[in-house]
Amino acid sequence: MLTKAQRLQMLQVPTGRVDMVLDTDTYNEVDDQFALAFLLRSVDQVSLRAVYAAPFHAQPFFPTPLIRWRSESPEDGMERSYEEIRHIIALCGGDFPGEVKKGARRFLPDRRTPVSSPAALDLAERAMGYSPERPLYVAAIAALTNIASALLLNPEIAERMVVCALAGNAHDVPATDEFNLMQDVAAAQVLFDSGVPLVQLPCEGVVDRFAITVPELRARLEGQGPLCAYLFDAARELIEWCSPEGGGSHPIWDVCAAAWPMNQGDRFMTGRLVPTPGIAADRRYFPREDAPVMYYVEQIRREALYDRLFTALAGV
Repeated sequence: MLTKAQRLQMLQVPTGRVDMVLDTDTYNEVDDQFALAFLLRSVDQVSLRAVYAAPFHAQPFFPTPLIRWRSESPEDGMERSYEEIRHIIALCGGDFPGEVKKGARRFLPDRRTPVSSPAALDLAERAMGYSPERPLYVAAIAALTNIASALLLNPEIAERMVVCALAGNAHDVPATDEFNLMQDVAAAQVLFDSGVPLVQLPCEGVVDRFAITVPELRARLEGQGPLCAYLFDAARELIEWCSPEGGGSHPIWDVCAAAWPMNQGDRFMTGRLVPTPGIAADRRYFPREDAPVMYYVEQIRREALYDRLFTALAGV
C-alpha cells in the first residue's frame, strides 16, 4: 500500500521526461486526435510508450449526420479508433517506437468483472515495470474500460502509475451527463475506488474552457503540413456543425489530460488535493472524507496551453 508521502509525491507534477500511455476513443469527435498528435510531438517531455484504442458508442448520445463522430457499437468505436490512431501516427511521420493496442469490445458488465483485451493486458503488465518513485503516467481520455480492466486484472499496478483522467464534470455542477463517465459507470467506480494516484480533469465547469474557434485554427494550422491540415479540416467541420450560424467554438478537452505531466510551475492548469469522491450508480459524486487524496484540476490557463499545443503541432 502506498504511504501518504508516496501518494503526495506522485501527485506532484513531475520534472523531466516521463513515460506515458494514452487510452483514447480517437474516432469520437476530434479532440483525441489533437491530444495524440500533441504527445507525439512533445518528445522533449513525454516518451509515449503505448496507445490504447478505447470503446465508444456515440450514436445514442450524439446522433449526428457526420460519420466521423459515430459508431455502431462499443466494439465498432474501438475498431474505428484503432484505425484513426494509426492514421494520426502516419500523419506525424509514422516513426512511432511504441505500441498500438486494441482495447475492450464492450463496457464493464459490473465492478468486479474485467473485460480482457490486448490494451488491458498490456497495461496490467507494463505498469509493473514502474514504481512510486518512477511511475507510469496514463492519460485517460475515453471511457475508462481498459484502465479499470487492467486494475481488476492486476490491482498491484495502482501503486505504480498515475492516472490523468478526463472524467465527470466539476464537483459543483449538477449535471452528470459527461460522455466518458456515462458510457461506463462501473469502470469509473473501479478507478475512483482503486486507490491509484488520480488526477481528475472535470469536463463541464473546468476543461470546457479550453475551446477553439475556426479563425484561431486557421491562423495556427494552415500551411503547416498534412497533420495540421487534417486537424484543421476535422475541427472546422465539427465546429461548423455545432454552430451553423457561425462564430462558434468547441472544446478540445482531451489535450488537457495529456498536458498535465507537462504542467511544471502550474503553467497550464491549477488545482488542489481533495479526498477522492465516490461515484454512485446515477453518476453523482458522494463525499468520502477518509478516502485517499487525488489532484482535482480547477482551472485551465488557456492561452499558455493553447500556445504550447499549436507550437508542438506545427513542429516548431
